[in-house]
Amino acid sequence: MLESETIYENKEVALYIHIPFCKQKCLYCDFPSFASKENLMLDYSKALANDIESCSGRSIKTIFIGGGTPTYLTLEAWGNIKKAIDKLKKTKDLEFTVEGNPGTFTKDKLKFLKEMGVNRLSIGLQCWQNNILKKLGRIHTVQDFIKSYEMARNIGFENINVDLMFGLPEQNIEQWKETLDKVVELNPEHISCYSLIIEEGTPFYSMDQKGKLILPEEEMERKMYRYGIKFLKSKGYRQYEISNFSKPGRECKHNLVYWNLQEYIGCGSGAHSYIDNLRYRKNEDIQEYIKDIRENKNLKLDEHENSKKDNIEEFVFMGLRKISGISITEFKRRFATDIYNIYPNIIKKYVDNGMIMCEDDNLFLSERGIEISNSVMCDFILT
Repeated sequence: MLESETIYENKEVALYIHIPFCKQKCLYCDFPSFASKENLMLDYSKALANDIESCSGRSIKTIFIGGGTPTYLTLEAWGNIKKAIDKLKKTKDLEFTVEGNPGTFTKDKLKFLKEMGVNRLSIGLQCWQNNILKKLGRIHTVQDFIKSYEMARNIGFENINVDLMFGLPEQNIEQWKETLDKVVELNPEHISCYSLIIEEGTPFYSMDQKGKLILPEEEMERKMYRYGIKFLKSKGYRQYEISNFSKPGRECKHNLVYWNLQEYIGCGSGAHSYIDNLRYRKNEDIQEYIKDIRENKNLKLDEHENSKKDNIEEFVFMGLRKISGISITEFKRRFATDIYNIYPNIIKKYVDNGMIMCEDDNLFLSERGIEISNSVMCDFILT
C-alpha cells in the first residue's frame, strides 16, 4: 500500500476517482481518456486500488468516479476498486456518483454498483437525435439511453443526472427543445446542460480549422441556453450553477466542493488534487501511472502550493459559477479581509453595468453577466 496522505486535521474531503478507458473517444473530448486500451484495465484497477487506499486516513464526504467511461470497466476490475473503497472512512450522508454512457450499462454492473454503495448515477446522453449523436462520435443511440435509464431505475437508483449539450454541429433550436422535452418526461433528479467547446487537439478542432464543422451562430447558442433555463425552471429544476439544474435538494454535492473551493483528492491517472493548500496531478499515461505505483514512487506531479492570491482568485472564479454567487462573509472569514478591499473598482464597474448583483450577503452574476461570464471572471485576475 502507498504511504498514506499526511493528516493535518481530520477534515472531510471529496474523492475523485478517474477511469481513463473508453470504448470509443468522442470527437469533441479532450479529457485524459483512451480507447483500445482494454488490456490495461485489470492492472490499472489494481494500481488504482492502492492509490485509493492511500486516502484511508481521511474522512470522505463525496465520491465521484468519472472518466473516460467508468461503466466500460470490467466487473473483475470493479471488484478491485470496491475492495479499496470498502476500506475508506466515509461519512453517513456520503454522496457516491458514477458516470456512465448508454451502451455500456448492464444489469450485472448496475447491481454491482448499487451493492458497492453508489447512490447517484450520471448518464451521458448529450442530445435526442441519433444523427447528431453519430456526428459527435457517441457509441450509443437514444434507444440505448432509454434502455439504460430504465434499467437503472428498475435496479433502484433514485438519484440520476443526465448530461446534455447544446450548440452542436447542425443542431437547431427545435432539436434542443425536443431533447429537453424528452429528458424532462423521464423525470431525472438533475440535468447538466453544457455548450459545446471546441478544444485544441480534438478531431472537432481540426475539422473546425478546415471549415468542415457547421456550428450554430453565437446568438443561436445563447438563445438555446436561455430557453433551457426558462424551460427547466418551469418544470421544477432549479439552476444552481451556470450549467447545472436540479430538483430541490438534489444538487451535486461533489461538484459543489469544487465551486466552493473545498478540498478534494484525485486518484487515478491524470487526476488532480487540492488538499492542504497543495495542488498536484497524477501521470496521465496509464502505463506510467501503473509503473509509478508498483515502484512506490511519489505520484504527485507539478506540486504547487497555493498563495493567498491564488486562493482568492480561485474562490472568486469558482464562486461566480454558482447562481447564489460569493458569500461576502465567507470571503472575509477565509481571507481576513473584505472582498471590496481587494476588488473595489472591478465590483463597482460590474454592479454599475448590471453584470453583477449584490443582495444581502451575496455577490452574483446577473442573467446578462452569466452569458459573458468568462470575460467578467477574467477581470478578477489579480496582477
